[in-house]
Amino acid sequence: MANKINDLRSALEYLKTIPGQYLETDVEADPRAEISGIYRRVGARGTVKRPTQLGPAMVFNNVKGHPGAKVAIGVLSSRERVGHILGCPPERLGFLLKDSVENLIPPVVVSAADAPCQEVVHLADEADFDIRKLIPAPTNTEEDAGPYITMGLCYGTDPETGTSDITIHRLCLQSKDEISMYFVPGRHLDTMRQKYEKAGKPMPISISIGVDPAIEIAACFEAPTTPYGFNELAIAGGLRKEAVQLVQCKTINEKALARAEYVVEGELLPNVRIREDINTDTGKAMPEFPGYTGPSKPELPVIKVKAVTHRLNPIMQSCIGPSEEHVNMAGLPTEASILTMVDKALPGNVKNVYAHCSGGGKYLAVIQFVKKAPPDEGRQRQAALLAFSAFSELKHVILVDDDVDIFDTNDVLWAMTTRMQADVDIIPIPGVRCHPLDPSNDPDFDPSIRDHGIACKCIFDATVPFGMKDRFHRCKFMEVDPAKWAPELFK
Repeated sequence: MANKINDLRSALEYLKTIPGQYLETDVEADPRAEISGIYRRVGARGTVKRPTQLGPAMVFNNVKGHPGAKVAIGVLSSRERVGHILGCPPERLGFLLKDSVENLIPPVVVSAADAPCQEVVHLADEADFDIRKLIPAPTNTEEDAGPYITMGLCYGTDPETGTSDITIHRLCLQSKDEISMYFVPGRHLDTMRQKYEKAGKPMPISISIGVDPAIEIAACFEAPTTPYGFNELAIAGGLRKEAVQLVQCKTINEKALARAEYVVEGELLPNVRIREDINTDTGKAMPEFPGYTGPSKPELPVIKVKAVTHRLNPIMQSCIGPSEEHVNMAGLPTEASILTMVDKALPGNVKNVYAHCSGGGKYLAVIQFVKKAPPDEGRQRQAALLAFSAFSELKHVILVDDDVDIFDTNDVLWAMTTRMQADVDIIPIPGVRCHPLDPSNDPDFDPSIRDHGIACKCIFDATVPFGMKDRFHRCKFMEVDPAKWAPELFK
């Protein structure tokens, strides 16, 4: 069934058939802080403040102020649920993504008649046009800068090369027809925007909301796995073994995802900036994946909205920034990128990689390394260095042996406790550019840090030295089938 998913609706219908993976409510919920507050307790987990838990995807059928619209949240919050949606065992998802990068299927353009995202069209020159009323974008907390589109697939094209890129960015609804857009330094769409701005021209951009989850995950790949000019929609095509469908926008010279629930068409204006919290003065933006509320930015590029198109009875898809959903969207491409890089240099040594939830899928990776012969000693640390090269925003790498379950944090901590000595097995790498949303990556935290976003990356080597492996065997229990004695637990 997973291979028949081609949009958000088919994904949700599939989840309805799997016990424990879907929940919907008809009780009215306010998109201003309430929806995110509810889901924080229902199923967010990740780096969200406790109490929280890992729960089902949830759909709100009765959204205050938005009759006829729905909000879906947490579609990708569970790694198990991602496995169902992509038709893959959860522990093999990194390998699935790796294979999809190697078996690309480019997107195709379909006619407007075959694009359900354009069933309803609202033009910005209409008297009652207001994106804040048309799109039920949640405000995650009461101190947010405003309503945010957190799962918007932003699509743009280089004005010189004609190559296109798709990524997810922080988008705040600032007025009836303006959206601020935050770029982490180095993002490819920002490079394109700067080219347009240098020429004094607006950059056409589409924002597709509510799409096939395979597209959302593929869009989170980064360089060097997907260098500048690489269209990540081809990875989504590889995942589904079918081309992603695009459609020509109604008011701008750009494409959008044809099967999206909503599409915002607009232009990034040259040399125009807006303060992110201009409507609230809180100094806050929104909750970000490390578990902290990001500070508002004093000057951000502005998207002038030209139109909003959507399906009949559209479903707004949202994400809590620090939730497990971000872990899976960002973490799976991280795992695939590390596996790709390490396998080329050290084939057969890395059994698996997990982009741990405590790092939001970006900052922490656990690598399961196999030492087969004496020359493999030391190569585990080479694998960690390769991981930093494969994903520049990675901050910490924990190395463990192949008898350790990398998806079980208790097992990883056990290895660190019984197989690691801090003075010889912790390897700091100071002064390396990392990620600006980690609040500890700042000169105020440590004067040795030269600029915001620079970090001390670190390797934690919790592997047993090859020559001592016989002294670190785990207790050998009898192998039995427990279903004979506890059939209700082992079906």
